[in-house]
Order: sequence, then structure tokens, then C-alpha cells
Amino acid sequence: MAALRDMPRAGRQLLSTASYLRPIAPSVLRYASTDAAASAPVIPDIETDSGFDVPVVTRDSISVTDPRKRASRRKHELPSERYRYHPPKFYRGPLHPVQPLPSSDPTARNFSPGPFNLPRLKQTHQSTFASDIMTMMYQHVPPGTPAKPERIRLREWDDSSPYMKNRPKRGPRGHDVLFPIEKNITWQNIPELKAVHIAMYMPRAKKNPDHIIVGRAILQNITGVRPTVTVTKSSVAQWGINKGDRSGVKCTLRGDQAWEFVDKVVNLVFPKIKEWKGIEGTTGDSTGNLGWGFDPQDMMHFPEVEASYSLYPAKMIPGCRIVLETTAKSDRHARILCKAMGIPFYGKLVD
Repeated sequence: MAALRDMPRAGRQLLSTASYLRPIAPSVLRYASTDAAASAPVIPDIETDSGFDVPVVTRDSISVTDPRKRASRRKHELPSERYRYHPPKFYRGPLHPVQPLPSSDPTARNFSPGPFNLPRLKQTHQSTFASDIMTMMYQHVPPGTPAKPERIRLREWDDSSPYMKNRPKRGPRGHDVLFPIEKNITWQNIPELKAVHIAMYMPRAKKNPDHIIVGRAILQNITGVRPTVTVTKSSVAQWGINKGDRSGVKCTLRGDQAWEFVDKVVNLVFPKIKEWKGIEGTTGDSTGNLGWGFDPQDMMHFPEVEASYSLYPAKMIPGCRIVLETTAKSDRHARILCKAMGIPFYGKLVD
């Protein structure tokens, strides 16, 4: 090796080129013909366990082990909760990188199974009422029409004091209430039914507590929801009422239960009431909530009460008041929704 280093550079280059001219063994060459390929050496598989020579695994060759014993032999094991996804406990806004799961996801904290049914009235609202209301309430505005100036309902502070700067505007003078502004109905704010509130007032329950039992039984029977007992908030000596006395029952229906209850009232209860004009047009609280009442003799028209009317004392059956809570911002829009559902109105209509 030392002699090769001592040689001049020209001699070393000749030796390196002569090495390429040496004859190569025929076993190393790769031939294209099939006859020559048969004489080539056989290269075994890289993995000896992945070829066809591996024996077939049968059930008898597998050693049966008890999973409990195998788990008990483990001395160090990480808890499974460490690798489980936990949805966030609080909602920190739409821009937060971690968003809560929808309520339809079984792993969500507010998971609610369902829906298991689709109320007929709700389905009719989605397929018919919504498009009809939007068509009837459409108001065409030509392009380029200047927008109407918004009515100023709040009062501004003057600059007489430095404490009045950057303060929010004040409400109107007196005891006027700022009701929501009625906007035109579009595809984004079509009125819908939100909840139904039912309440029964029984002043004679102080002398006879059985009135509360009968009222709870009837209200739970017609709604399917366990009602709560209401108590008086103040004492009235003229009426013989003391603070804390049980005076009635109430319950609230939401979601599909509210749609089914209104459907039952419109199609089964209202047609059976004799000489019934409808709901008075002055009802409403100017925020889209309408109400009416049923007399004690009207309660027997509910199918649940009519089927077992003999179980209830006739003189103890109370009446009730019903309030429809809608997503409308005015009584006019709420009446449009009620008329579409089949609830008539009479008298002067107050907007």
C-alpha cells in the first residue's frame, strides 16, 4: 500500500483504469434471457417470517390467556382518562381555538339524545308556514332608496360634568319601557314558537288542599310534564291570603312538546268550545308573547281529561291561562304566526 502511494499520479491512474478492464465472474452478471436467469443465485427474502414458508397459525397453536390475569401482572399503566378527550367546560367565544362540541355529539357535556319524533305542526311550519309568512310580509324597496333614519329612543348626556362623558345613553323620561324594534321579516327572523307557559290559580286551595292535587293531576295529564306548586308572594288581609300559601301550579313546555301541545289545542280543544269567538286582539305584551285563558268547563275538552273525566271532582277542576312565547319582536308578528297555526282573533288588533 505504501508502494502504491509512492508511485507518481500518472501510474496510479493507469492502475485504476485497468481495474475496470478485469473480467467479471459470469455468476455476478445479470442476464435478460430466461435460461441465464435460471442459473443465477437465489436471493432469500429479507424477512424470513413474511414469505410462504411461514406455518399457518391455527386455533390450537394459540395459547389462551386470561385477560384479567394479564392485566393484573402489569405494574405500571397510565390512566385511560389521560388520553380521553374532554370537551371544554365553559364557552369562551367563537374565536377561541377550543370550541365545544354540538349537543348532538354523544361526548358533549350538554348531549341530548333525539329527536325521536317530528311534530306535525312543526313540520308544517318548516315546509309551509315559513315561506308563506316571508312571502306575505315582503316589502319591496327599489335600489337606491335612502334608508329611513332610525328613531332616537335614548337620551344623551350633556357635557356639564366630566362624569357624564363616555356614559351610555339614558332611557326615555317617565316609566316608558323600551320595547324591541320591529324589523321586517326575512329568512333570518321568521317567527317561531319558543315555549308555552301554563298556569292554574286556585285561591280556594288554602281551605281545601285537595284543589292543588286535582290541579297538578290535570296539568300533568294534559302536558306530560310534572308541574311545580306556586305560592303567594305577599299577604292580602281582605282576601284572607298570607305570604307563602300554596295558591296554584304551573309548568313550561319547550321544543317539540310545545308544538304538540299547540297542535292539540288548535285541532281538538278550540273546535269543541261552543260559541267561541277566538282570542282577543288586544292580548300581548308588545314583545311577541300572546296569551288566553280556559274556563273550568273548557278543560274537559282536552282528550286526556275527557277520557277519564269521572276521576276528577267536577267542582274542583280549575281553569288555566296559557301564554305562547314566540321569537317575534312584536305582537303583530306573533299574531301572524298564530293565524298561520290556526288560532283566530277577534276585536280590535293592537300593534
